[in-house]
Order: sequence, then C-alpha cells, then structure tokens
Amino acid sequence: MFRAKIKVLDCTVRDGGLINKWQFSDDFVRKIFMALSRAGVDYMEIGYKSSEKYFSRGEHGAWKFCTEDDLKKIVGNFDTKMKLSAMADIGRIDFDDIPSKKDSALDMIRVACYAHEVDKGINLAHHCMEKGYEVTINLMAVSKVLEKDLDEALEDLAKSQVQVIYLVDSFGAMYSEQIHFLAKKYFKALPGKELGMHAHNNQQLAFANSIEAIIAGINCIDATLYGMGRGAGNCPLELLLNFLKNPKFDIRPILEIIQESLIPMKEEVEWGYHIPYMITGILNEHPRSGMKMMASKKLPNLKQFYEDLRDGTPLD
Repeated sequence: MFRAKIKVLDCTVRDGGLINKWQFSDDFVRKIFMALSRAGVDYMEIGYKSSEKYFSRGEHGAWKFCTEDDLKKIVGNFDTKMKLSAMADIGRIDFDDIPSKKDSALDMIRVACYAHEVDKGINLAHHCMEKGYEVTINLMAVSKVLEKDLDEALEDLAKSQVQVIYLVDSFGAMYSEQIHFLAKKYFKALPGKELGMHAHNNQQLAFANSIEAIIAGINCIDATLYGMGRGAGNCPLELLLNFLKNPKFDIRPILEIIQESLIPMKEEVEWGYHIPYMITGILNEHPRSGMKMMASKKLPNLKQFYEDLRDGTPLD
C-alpha cells in the first residue's frame, strides 16, 4: 500500500532494551543505525531519555539514558536523512536533563504517559517543543482505559500544541475492529493532528493491526527489526516496509542486519510470540507476569496461569 505521507519509526533499541535493560554494545547499535539509514527508515528511536537520578548505570545500559556522548559514538559525522528519537516517561526524567535541540543529536522526543497523567505529558511535551524538538505523545495502555477517561484525555490533547498523538496497544490486546474504532475516535477528537500506531504482538496481530491503522488513515507507524521488543515484541519492520510499497525503502539492509545481528541475539535474549504472552494479551493484562513465567526455569502450567490471571489470583 503506497501513501507518501506514511513515516516509519524503528524502535528496536528502545523497546528491545526492555528485554535486557538496554545492555547493547555500541557496535550493535551502530550497525542498526547504519542499516536503518541505508534502508530509508524515517526515524530511529535509539532509547530512552531518562535521569540518572532515578536509574543506575550499573544496572542499565547506555540506551536507557541517551546522553550526547553516547549518541555521538553512534552517529559520528555520518550523513543521513534519518532522524533520531528518544522516549521520555513521565516521572523518570527531569526537565533539566533535556538539552536544547541545538546541542543534541536527537531530533524528536516522544513523551509516554497514561490517560490519567496526560496533563503532565502535555507539560513535558511543550517543554521539549520549546527546546526545539519534534514531539509526540504516546498515550499508553488505552485498552485498559474507560471510554469517559479516554475522551477527557483526548480533549486535553486536542487543546495542546502537540501535533502527533500515538494510539498504543501496550498489552497486545486489541483486534483490528478496535484499532479501526479508536482511530476514528482519535481523528474526530483531534482535528488537524497526525496519528501514530504502536502495536505489540501478543496475539500475533501487531502487523495486521498496523495495516488496519494505515487503512484508517494513520501515517506514523512503529516497527522493530525481527519484531524485537518487550515480551511478544512488536510489528516486524521487514514486513511493514514491504507492505508500504514505497520506493524510498530498501529491505535489503534490513535482511542483512537481521541475519548478522538479530538472529544471533535471539539465541541469547528471548522475545516473540509465546503462550504466556498470548494469555496476557487475550486477558488485556500487562505482560510482566508472562515475562516472569518465561524467565522461570520451572515448567509452566499454562492452564493454571490462565485461570489465575483471569480470576485475579496472586501469581507466585
């Protein structure tokens, strides 16, 4: 499906880092950066912009923080049209930790917030805009939000200066019908703004739901190399680029980096579709319990896990 306005953001390092606490080598991140640039991807989300006041470098890798020194090691003087993004979570970054755009290798900051804290998200987003960045707000876990609360959040976002708002299926719980319904709701509530889509693959629907978002008119789409991301992962970039039929994209560098770096990494760090993640998805629950089960050396009792999660029984 060709539509020139569609922009693709790869968040392999940022979302994939949720698996291994962003313990990626500079060489790994640099190879991804080069491959995405050669493939014509519009944005690379290289990690989180977080404060070292709240997180330890002893526990988390460089891409939890995205300091300018670390960014320069990757970008160097490489000439590319691709833009760099980082995500900022409410309550995990101080305003003073965000440099002016003129002093940063970053082009965009994506603010992640929940519906009940959208006022704080807008405040942080406006601060980043004042410093010269492109900005989005990613409204998280909307599959858990009551419609009245979502309507109020969208009303606040409509009044904001932020021009791109993301629909986020944080738990991989949504079906295409829900994506279509929410896209219509967002477009009606947010006239004049662009929408984005970030999907998770708990039910093996991340690609299908991204297609549904595109059909509904959403122009900013997230994806990751080989679907790498938290738990069940995300929409695979290699599938998305082929679907878009835009001649600016070249899938060959993507296939090369997957073979060279992602396939070997998957032997060490696990992600992708597994039954525990499917269960959290169909029950519209955070995948942390599925991740805990996957990390356990015990043989999981899937039926018991499903019943306990469904019934709200505390999990061991």
